[in-house]
Amino acid sequence: MPVAKEQIRQIIADNNISSVTDVYTLLRDGFKDILQELMEAELDATLGYEKNQKGDMETANKRNGHSPKKLKSQYGEFQIDVPRDRNGEFEPKIVPKYQRDVSGIEEKVISLYGRGMSTRDIHDQLQDLYGIEMSAEMVSKITDKILPEIREWQSRPLNPVYPFVFMDCIHYKVREDGRILSRAAYVVLGVTTEGYKEILSITVGANESSKFWMGMLNDLKNRGVQDVLFFCVDGLPGFKEAIGAVFPQAQIQRCVIHMLRNSFKYVNYSDLKKFSSDFKAVYNAPNEKAGLDALADIRDKWGRKYPYAVSNWENNWDDVSSFFQFPDEVRRIMYTTNVIEGLNRQYRKVTKTKSVFPSDSSLEKMLYLASQNVAKKWTQRYRNWDQVISQLTVLYGERLTQYL
Repeated sequence: MPVAKEQIRQIIADNNISSVTDVYTLLRDGFKDILQELMEAELDATLGYEKNQKGDMETANKRNGHSPKKLKSQYGEFQIDVPRDRNGEFEPKIVPKYQRDVSGIEEKVISLYGRGMSTRDIHDQLQDLYGIEMSAEMVSKITDKILPEIREWQSRPLNPVYPFVFMDCIHYKVREDGRILSRAAYVVLGVTTEGYKEILSITVGANESSKFWMGMLNDLKNRGVQDVLFFCVDGLPGFKEAIGAVFPQAQIQRCVIHMLRNSFKYVNYSDLKKFSSDFKAVYNAPNEKAGLDALADIRDKWGRKYPYAVSNWENNWDDVSSFFQFPDEVRRIMYTTNVIEGLNRQYRKVTKTKSVFPSDSSLEKMLYLASQNVAKKWTQRYRNWDQVISQLTVLYGERLTQYL
């Protein structure tokens, strides 16, 4: 509740305030007094009566003096007197039993860390704003407090079915036993039956491999995922086999954009514009037959000059062509992994200050905090989702309806 102007004027008059230092001192002392009174009020609520107001109440529990406790705050250190009860039942909520820092600094450190600030930047920020010295080791110790939260998030139950799941990984450098090693952050993003994006998992492990992905897929299953209609992925040797072993009914949709990029690598710059224009007839075709006919035309025109650029599509056609059976609303979701690439850009944005992470857990902490910040912005579902889910329900029936 805001303080009225008349009250502020009275406070100034009563305390002879004439400088900013006087204001700071008043706030510090007032902060201490308010905390003290709040704790006294908490004990009143626990006992059921105010101090010296017991009257004829029958109760075995009573006040039992105070215990001194030093606290750190944004106004410096000070002592409060924690009220006690005879039965030892009183557990303060405003300042919990083992808490000795009420500055909110820990939350600020975690927030700054999650936005990609280096430990040096965090140190400088706290020094400038609050006059607090905080070493890199202390920053790491504070952010380590979210590790149990990360473990809980990584093992939380998931929905029984996701129409679309996107999978990708980002590579980072991590220091281990004096060596700098490559690590892959495996990212799994799902689209719920309500049309909302959800980050299902982030796991830091060895370099990208089909064996590791199979472990990730089994983890999804163990957390409650019974079915996935489409896995939208980039190319990876063994990926198809891993998905087939864990979710045998799922279809695989190779990212069309990645396929195009892979093909363009083998095309001379002078031909690139015309080549890419011709390929639009393939992925914009109204149906699979028309797409195959367009690919045959490209083979006739470009196949001799750029054989791999064309054969790459022919060899992977079964995994590229899944989207042809759907209308534009569904195609736009499944034929590109842009959604997860956009997420990866957010990860790179917050990790760009780190050329090498000191440990796997430091990388996990930053990616997890970045994920929470990104997820807060995902408040809108996919456009035309009602049409999308209606189409999928007609095609897949009970695979979806049993969970809707």
